[in-house]
Amino acid sequence: ARLEGYGLEALGIETDRTVVTNEYLETLYPNIYAAGDIVGPYQFTHVASHQGWYAAVNGLFGHFKKFKVDYRVIPWTTFIDPEVARVGLNEQEAIDKGIDFEVTRYDFKELDRAITDSAAKGFIKVITPKGKDKILGVTIVAEHAGDLMSEFVLAMKHGLGLNKILGTIHTYPTWAEGNKYVAGEWKRNH
Repeated sequence: ARLEGYGLEALGIETDRTVVTNEYLETLYPNIYAAGDIVGPYQFTHVASHQGWYAAVNGLFGHFKKFKVDYRVIPWTTFIDPEVARVGLNEQEAIDKGIDFEVTRYDFKELDRAITDSAAKGFIKVITPKGKDKILGVTIVAEHAGDLMSEFVLAMKHGLGLNKILGTIHTYPTWAEGNKYVAGEWKRNH
């Protein structure tokens, strides 16, 4: 982050590669907030927007109630062909944390919409604790992977498992059906 030339030093606002803030995005001064790449810890536009909401709400209403920034569920997408998207834990991270997990996979070669779009390559992988439908992490490699990830981000943020995704109607023929089908694979295995 470019931190010089803005008067931060004159105000005594602490910097350490980024502007130092607390969990409410306040700097040393409770009326000065920072958000976006200048704060970190992620340099994504969607995280900057997320932080911007918290900074604005805390700046306007913080004297009544403050909200801590929630970084529990941050999606990542690499926009290549095909896209690679992920959220939560991957297999190596689950191993490193000593989690007893299982992987459920669905290949897009079976998805009608992917076949119709001549893009039937790629997959969805969901990591869950052994025998449970709680979503610990998801990796999607496919066209529209970043778009498909939103349903899993919502589910993880609100504690919804694969059974809830399976029980949700998905429009036919869409790419989003892949999310339902991976949940169906998990259910079939249990």
